[in-house]
Amino acid sequence: MKWNLPNVLTLLRLVAAPGVAVMFLYFDRLYADGLAMLLFVVAAVTDWFDGYLARAWKQETKLGTMLDPIADKAMVVIALMVIVGFSSWSPWLVLPTTVILFREVFVSGLREYLGDVSGTLKVTKLAKWKTTAQMIAIAVLFSQGVFEHYFGLSGGGMDVASGETLGVALEHDLIGQDLDLEVWAGRVGLTLLWIAAALTAITGVDYLKKAMPHLKEGNS
Repeated sequence: MKWNLPNVLTLLRLVAAPGVAVMFLYFDRLYADGLAMLLFVVAAVTDWFDGYLARAWKQETKLGTMLDPIADKAMVVIALMVIVGFSSWSPWLVLPTTVILFREVFVSGLREYLGDVSGTLKVTKLAKWKTTAQMIAIAVLFSQGVFEHYFGLSGGGMDVASGETLGVALEHDLIGQDLDLEVWAGRVGLTLLWIAAALTAITGVDYLKKAMPHLKEGNS
């Protein structure tokens, strides 16, 4: 077992995955959304760095190859679970989240069954784009919670003249009366999640097609 910086970054990302959920156990929503988003974004950035450094420094290892997709899936699955559980957009998030989770479980099952049969289910470029789309969508959806609870609940009190919380008054002063950051972040995040779900489904079908010849009776 060889440890190097890329592998350490991957391991830290794996450890950070449950930390996203822990934020909502120990912190008020006013802080939990922001801390969870920060932790998720930092972990997502390390996903790019550990792969880049491993290739640039020629430090690709079997350990890193094994841990990297596990860390990615853990981050995505746990973050989606938290978002569906806490987001005000939850009813609209259930279906794309279901598609993503079903595909991840299904492909993991295929890989476990096939083992390393001629590298049948190697990660494709489209699958990498799928992971990127998922992480961007999740980060935007976390930002919706930040806008909702920071601008809606923080600010230290009520603007007596307008009847608004100071956070909402600040939001209106900065971006105008017609633009609600919370609503727009939710809409953009939901759209991106549907795009990610579509890419996820497409890659799942692609992997199934590649696996089919090895699933026939008598083939290994």
